Amino acid sequence: MTRIPSKAEILDWISANPTQSSKRDIAKAFGIKGSDRIDLKRILRELEAEGHLERRKRSYGDPDRLPPVSVLQVKAPDADGDLFAQPLEWHGEGVEPVVLVIPRASDPALGEGDRILARLTVVTEGSHNYEARLIRRIGTNPKRILGVFRKGAEGGRIVPVDKAQNTEWTVPEANRLGARDGELVEAEQAGPKSRMGLPRARIVARLGDPSSPRAVSLIAIHQHGIPDDFPDAVVAEADGRKPLGLSGREDLRDMPLITIDPADARDHDDACYAHADDDPGNPEGHVVWVAIADVAAYVHPGSGLDGEARKRGNSSYFPDRVVPMLPDRLSGDLCSLHEGVPRACVAVRMRLDKDGNKIDHRFVRGLMRSAASLNYAEVQEAMDGAPNERTGPLLEPVLTPLYAAYRALVRARDDRQPLDLDLPERKIVLNDDGQVESVNFRERLDAHRLIEEFMVLANVAAAETLIAKRSPLLFRVHEEPAPEKLDALREVAQSAGYTLAKGQVLQTRHLNQLLRAAEGSDNDELINISTLRAMTQAYYSPQNFGHFGLALQQYAHFTSPIRRYADLIVHRALIAAHGWGKDGLSPQEIERLEQTATHISDTERRSMMAERDTTDRYLAAYLSERVGSEFGGRISGIAKFGAFVKLDETGADGLIPVRSLGREFFHFDRDAGTLMGSDTGFTIGIGQRVTVRLTQATPVTGGLELELLSVEDKALPGGGHGPAGRNPRRKAARGKRKSDKIKRKVARKRRQR
Repeated sequence: MTRIPSKAEILDWISANPTQSSKRDIAKAFGIKGSDRIDLKRILRELEAEGHLERRKRSYGDPDRLPPVSVLQVKAPDADGDLFAQPLEWHGEGVEPVVLVIPRASDPALGEGDRILARLTVVTEGSHNYEARLIRRIGTNPKRILGVFRKGAEGGRIVPVDKAQNTEWTVPEANRLGARDGELVEAEQAGPKSRMGLPRARIVARLGDPSSPRAVSLIAIHQHGIPDDFPDAVVAEADGRKPLGLSGREDLRDMPLITIDPADARDHDDACYAHADDDPGNPEGHVVWVAIADVAAYVHPGSGLDGEARKRGNSSYFPDRVVPMLPDRLSGDLCSLHEGVPRACVAVRMRLDKDGNKIDHRFVRGLMRSAASLNYAEVQEAMDGAPNERTGPLLEPVLTPLYAAYRALVRARDDRQPLDLDLPERKIVLNDDGQVESVNFRERLDAHRLIEEFMVLANVAAAETLIAKRSPLLFRVHEEPAPEKLDALREVAQSAGYTLAKGQVLQTRHLNQLLRAAEGSDNDELINISTLRAMTQAYYSPQNFGHFGLALQQYAHFTSPIRRYADLIVHRALIAAHGWGKDGLSPQEIERLEQTATHISDTERRSMMAERDTTDRYLAAYLSERVGSEFGGRISGIAKFGAFVKLDETGADGLIPVRSLGREFFHFDRDAGTLMGSDTGFTIGIGQRVTVRLTQATPVTGGLELELLSVEDKALPGGGHGPAGRNPRRKAARGKRKSDKIKRKVARKRRQR
């Protein structure tokens, strides 16, 4: 009889030989054969029950050690650019081991969230426990879902909150994480999708009551993967920063720079001042100063703050909250240009001629003190003859020169002819309980336009300076429209009685001519929407392809480093180009500018989608009490499954499902943007005025379903709308097809006999 090894001997063997830990390997190592293997199997089961071993398929391993080949999930790079990974097969007690991924030149680029199969090596020294070398990337990450949990007999199911997802997910009892019925949850796909039945999910987070006002933006934040809290180490790093003094900076504290922002602004990152140019060579000219918070002085390349800011890419703004790019100690304090408080800044002095053309400019790293923190409305009221106690003393020395410089910039803008779209912006007003109180359209004042023109001018100056100094930077790029998009716009314009010339190099002035021709007419909104749809998406790039919409050859974002990482990169480039300090653009940042540009372009789109989805949910909640009411609107989009309508009163977007239009088939013409009835020829197209009835409002998804009542004040064909207005010819044709189908079936049976 073969000697059976003790439990201690078996554990020592597995620890020394982690790649040979199957029952067969252990039996071979100790010379165990035949019926003695039954005793070995018993001992292994006891070790497993006692927690000393964990069975992994056909092998055993120490639960407090990772298997030599493990599945890992890659984390975001740390401040030094190193990649760490979370071990997904860790089931031990105590602190989870730290795994450093060691890339090879031949390995594909790995990003946060990637799942990999890797070979692990134990490390006895250093800040990590294992080093991982890639074997292969594992397919795609598990699909994530956000939804409302509904408890069932054996677990439950998840009803998605995303309008685009109409498939429910089942959750086994073991995977529900204690979720309660009606609770908002985040889950991930559990196992491969089966051919039959609903997909299975594993709940990974419980998010509370989906009907609470707080959940509206929270749903969008989680759904789009926006980081909404800062690691403790990053918060501590921000808390350790101190206000900066005058050392190495130009003193601008006596200059009456002012900030002009929305009344509910959470941060102030730009200030401006203007005065008449006293240079006799520039008669009636102007000097404009724009000062921007010196965020780069606090957020250094490679720091934890920098890594977290880059990961976010930008701040995200919701009606009830802001998810900031930087911790509040910086965004709301040290980097915010508060009234009467000395603040570090990067400023640009620009000289304009009387027609608003920039003559020259220079950048300085300075220390400023804001003379006033004003809002747009009070500045405009002051210029319209109704100053208050804050704006009155500033009217002549500060505000009037600002507006004089602005009027000069307007003349230069009129010559340049940037794209002049008129698309009202919605503003959702919440009450103290977080419920929607009203939905308004933001008023566009000259005060808004003044700040916009000054910021554009400063952004141009930053791009020109860095190009002249041959410094790497990130440009803000907006390419001209694709030919097929322009052809679609021409078709819409021609159908409305306008022309957009073909066969010439398109310039924004050509589009502005079209927009002005439609201004004030019934087609005004149609032409504006169609022009917007023809445009490409702006993005960031280390290469300069110009900015079509602004009609500018060189353009970069410089004026909002508190809320945009691209601006922080430009600030660092300016610091390095001027030799202002060691906190400029680093060689490592320059090397990965392309990657950074792609990443922050993606995070910008992510935030836009999250902000849009949140607005949709608030509007659906606001309108849920008015189901059954009739609204005026305009067709804003056409798809195979229906028509989208933008409601006049709120700007909300709702869907008229094609199934609600009657029983005739509707042909979808993508190029023309129409749905046409096959029997009646009834056509629905972008820009048409419609009257609709709200039939359903779903706040948790933001969905609005509408019923079409009339088009251009004309009743629908067939004597009604929806299923009530069915076409008799269509019904007869359907009856004939059914009869023919029965005849074919009978004929087949006869042949089979």
